[in-house]
Amino acid sequence: MQSIQRNGTTARYSDSVVHGGIVYLVEVPASSDGDVAIQTREILDSLARQLNAAGSAPDRILSATIYLTDMADYARMNAVWDAWVPSGSAPSRACVQVVGLADPGWRVEIAMTAATR
Repeated sequence: MQSIQRNGTTARYSDSVVHGGIVYLVEVPASSDGDVAIQTREILDSLARQLNAAGSAPDRILSATIYLTDMADYARMNAVWDAWVPSGSAPSRACVQVVGLADPGWRVEIAMTAATR
């Protein structure tokens, strides 16, 4: 039986979960103010730290789902995303508009899976 490693675990969630060589992550902005570019940068900075701690990296991302509260933010979010994802390693990705996120100030939330090294 393969072990399950949980990192940053609280009563409600874990920052990341690693199982079978795959790391599962979901991240929200550190702050509820700022535009979508700032919030996306906050999320991606946190995801990079979590990936590294789990033995992975941005070039190992397999799949990502991005939730936006307003599709008018799509281009600004993508500008930050495109600068962050290493060239030639874009994952499979979906981007969907949602009515809202847990904090009314959040404009973006990202869920992803990545391979460990």
